[in-house]
Amino acid sequence: MKLSGGHWMRVKLSVDGREVPLNPFVTKLVGNLLQALLSSLHGVEEGWRVAELRVERVG
Repeated sequence: MKLSGGHWMRVKLSVDGREVPLNPFVTKLVGNLLQALLSSLHGVEEGWRVAELRVERVG
């Protein structure tokens, strides 16, 4: 999927080990959101190739 800024990205979501299919709107939304988040973090290089985010519920 081509995102804003001209970058091409593949976005994948897994929940409890099972891949969740994403429609084009959600793919673009998640990709752009993560791209914006990473661009604001110190220590993340502009030319990053792979970003992984893992969220676990505890308690």
